[in-house]
Amino acid sequence: MPLILPQTEKPWIVQKYGGTSLGKLLEAITGTIIPQYLDNNNVAVVCSAISGSTKSEGTTSLLLKAVELATSRDGTGREVNEVIDLVRDNHLSICKDMQFGIDVVRNAKVFAELEKGIRSDCEGVRSFLVAAQTIGELSGRAKDKIVATGERLACRVVVASLLSKGINAKLATLDDLVESVYTEDMYKQKLAYEELGPRFFDALAVDIGRRIEECGDAVPVVTGFFGMMPIPLLESVGRGYSDLCAAMCAVGTEASELQIWKEVDGIFTADPRKVPSARLLPTITLEEASELTYYGSEVIHPLTMGQIRNANVPLRIKNVKNPEGSGTIIYPSPSPSNTPKTSSSTSSLTSLNSSDSIASFMQANGYYGSSQSRRAPTALTAKDSIVLMNVQSNRQKKSHGFLAQVFAKLDELDVVADLITSSEQSVSLAISSLDGLAKIERLMQSLEKCGKVEVLQNMVIVSVIGHKMRNMVGIAGQIFSKLASGGVNIYLIGQGASEINVSLVVKNDDAQIAMDIIHEHVLGIPKYDSHAPIYQNGLMKGPWLY
Repeated sequence: MPLILPQTEKPWIVQKYGGTSLGKLLEAITGTIIPQYLDNNNVAVVCSAISGSTKSEGTTSLLLKAVELATSRDGTGREVNEVIDLVRDNHLSICKDMQFGIDVVRNAKVFAELEKGIRSDCEGVRSFLVAAQTIGELSGRAKDKIVATGERLACRVVVASLLSKGINAKLATLDDLVESVYTEDMYKQKLAYEELGPRFFDALAVDIGRRIEECGDAVPVVTGFFGMMPIPLLESVGRGYSDLCAAMCAVGTEASELQIWKEVDGIFTADPRKVPSARLLPTITLEEASELTYYGSEVIHPLTMGQIRNANVPLRIKNVKNPEGSGTIIYPSPSPSNTPKTSSSTSSLTSLNSSDSIASFMQANGYYGSSQSRRAPTALTAKDSIVLMNVQSNRQKKSHGFLAQVFAKLDELDVVADLITSSEQSVSLAISSLDGLAKIERLMQSLEKCGKVEVLQNMVIVSVIGHKMRNMVGIAGQIFSKLASGGVNIYLIGQGASEINVSLVVKNDDAQIAMDIIHEHVLGIPKYDSHAPIYQNGLMKGPWLY
C-alpha cells in the first residue's frame, strides 16, 4: 500500500521538472529528490513533456511534427501513425524500464493502469489527427489540445513511479481550467484575457490551488498544460508554459518556494561553454533574471517572473544531477508593500528566517541596501543570429513621422526589434526574429520606402546585466574602453530603460573576444581559476541555462 502522507500545516513547495530531466533521471527524481522533501513539506510536482537527448527528439516536438504532417498536403496517414506510434512506444519503454528492481507483482495494477493510460492518450491523439487530415486544417486551440498530451503522459509516468516506491501520488489535469474559471463562452474568455492582461492568470492560480488541495494526502502531479486558452497557448505563452503553470501552482498554494529543476547548477555569470571561467551565482534579482531571459539565456519564462513577483514567492533553480547543491535563488525585489517569503524545508534549502537575514544574504553576494544596488555588473549574455538594419530617412518626413513609418513597416511583417537607437533622421534596428533570407529581403524592401537601408548580418548582441547598473559610475566607459583596447568594433549601443543592462552589437567573429574581455575586466572574474577574491561567490561549474 502507498505511504499515506498526513496533512499538516507543513509549507508547500512546488517542484517543476523539465522533459529532459524526466527522460534521463526519472529514478533520481522520484526515488531521491521528491521523497527527501516530504518529511517537512507538502510537495506539488509539475511536469513538462518527456524529452530525448535533444528537444527535437522530445514528445512535444514529435506531437507538433504529427500535427504538421496531418495538416500538410505532403503528409500521409502512414507518416502520422508512425509518429504517434513512436510517442506511444517511447513511453511504454519507460514503463518497462521502471519495473526493473521492484516488486512487479505488488505493483502490477500500477503499471497496468499506466500502460492503459498511455495507449488511451495516444489513440485519442491519433483519432483527432485523422479527422484533421480529412478536413486539412487544425486550429491553434486544437493544436494545444494535442500538445497537452505530452504533459499528461509525463505525469502518468511520474505518478506510477512514485506509487511503485510507496508514495501516494495523484494525477491532476488542468485541461478544463480556463473554462472552469471564465466559463465556456469564448467571447467572455477573450474579453477577460484582453482586459486583464497578465492578471488573467491570477484567477487560474487560485483554482489550481483548490485542485491541488483536493488531492488530499497524495502528492499532486500536475500537468504543465493548463487548459485551452482563448488565444492558443503556444502563441500567447509559448513552449515555456509549464514554467508559468508551476508559478501559478506556487501562487495558488501560497508556497514557501518554487523550484525549477534542470540539469544545470543554476545561473552563471556567463555561458561556461563560451567562457570557461564563468561562476555560479548564489542569487540574482528577478529583474536581472528577466533581462538575461530576454537577451539570450533561457533562465525562466517572463510571465513566470510576474507571478512570483506579485505573490512574493522565492524561486530556486536546482540541478537534478546535484540535488544537494544550493542552486541559484531569486527573491522578489523588496518594496514597501511586500516582503519575500523565507524557505523552511530540508538541509538543501538556505536557512533564512527573516527579512534581515535575506538582506544579509543579498549583501554578501554583492547587493547593497534596500535598492539592492551593485558595485559591479552581475552577468553577461549573448544573443546570436542578429540582423542589424540601419535606415537613413529620405528627409521627406519629420522625425516623428519617419519613426512612425519605420515601426509601422515592422508591425506589418510582425517583426520585433531587440534593440533600437535613433536620431532625428536615422534609426538602427537589431533584430533576431528574421529567419531566412526571404524575410530579410521583404523587410528591407518595405523599409526602403522610408529611406536608404543598410543591412549587416551575422551580428551578436552582447548584454551586460546588473541591478541598478545605471547608477554604476564609469561602468559604460569601462566596457567601451576595454573593448576598444581589445580591437572590438561596436556597431550599436543601447541601455535599457529598466536600468538593468547595457547592450551592444558586435560582429559574430568578435563576440567571443568581447565576452572574454567583459567577463574578466568588467565583471572582475579572472580568466583562469585563482584563489583571489572575486565579486561573485561560488566556484561550481556547469552548463549555462539554455
